[in-house]
Amino acid sequence: MEPRAGVSKQDIREQIWGYMESQNLADFPRPVHHRIPNFKSKKTLLVPTPRLRTGLFNKITPPPGATKDILRKCATSQGVRNYSVPIGLDSRVLVDLVVVGSVAVSEKGWRIGKGEGYADLEYAMMVSMGAVSKETPVVTIVHDCQVVDIPEELVEEHDITVDYILTPTRVIATGCKRPKPMGITWFKISLEMMEKIPILRSLRAREQQAGKDVTLQGEHQHLPEPGCQQTVPLSVGRRPPDTPGPETNSMEAAPGSPPGEGAPLAADVYVGNLPGDARVSDLKRALRELGSVPLRLTWQGPRRRAFLHYPDSAAAQQAVSCLQGLRLGTDTLRVALARQQRDK
Repeated sequence: MEPRAGVSKQDIREQIWGYMESQNLADFPRPVHHRIPNFKSKKTLLVPTPRLRTGLFNKITPPPGATKDILRKCATSQGVRNYSVPIGLDSRVLVDLVVVGSVAVSEKGWRIGKGEGYADLEYAMMVSMGAVSKETPVVTIVHDCQVVDIPEELVEEHDITVDYILTPTRVIATGCKRPKPMGITWFKISLEMMEKIPILRSLRAREQQAGKDVTLQGEHQHLPEPGCQQTVPLSVGRRPPDTPGPETNSMEAAPGSPPGEGAPLAADVYVGNLPGDARVSDLKRALRELGSVPLRLTWQGPRRRAFLHYPDSAAAQQAVSCLQGLRLGTDTLRVALARQQRDK
């Protein structure tokens, strides 16, 4: 099945759902529209807590001497309620293999779900609680008709990709190199979702205490004027006790001046020659991968530069050394201490 040019995610969903219905490929529940399709392939699927209402994980424990009928029920939402024990955030559970459902998937590892974002969120929550790492394989089980070409531009930063695709006739190793989500993308989470999923509130409180940016969708949003800077919290882990946070040390700067004008610049790092189409998330991801995460990041995308704010001059100098030769796309970035850049 080949999707037509210029398609959207919803176009691909409708194509898969319509085909599976017309060919009678889908199993219960029917119709398959707006669902992850079920079909028989003699494989057992284990699912997380339905819709995350009572937590993320539930450990299924069938009763002694369980019949085949009871074992089947254990893989249903009723089975989760009747034959499982919830696993808390402090359980330190390690997941060896992640199995996700899909509406459509490509041989490159791009995945499209039913549009509600639960699989992406479940994976991000597992990352946040340390249950999975970038080495944990992700597998999806689909019908052969669900394997299609998906344009890469449809894949977003929070989308989970898959490493293996299992169909009734094939096992496909995708070789996908695209980074998986590094954790929960809080600005994609709505207040309504927070109300529905209590475990999200617990995770958010933990990450907020650790100094991370946990701003929700539609919460205190501020779009900078063209040519102005955008200051973004970018802390990972606990902030040093004596280091003021973004709220008390905003380091506001006039357009055209490095942030912190009139304040010490020894702990600020200049990053220049950013690609014209670069996003702040691209730089944040690169900093995390290199282990050079600052306390805050001041983004001046229209001027193709950014400033990184570290707790002290030693940390800033170490970051400059670590980031030499850093590339975004085809462009090599210019990295220097902000004070030195101002003197130039």
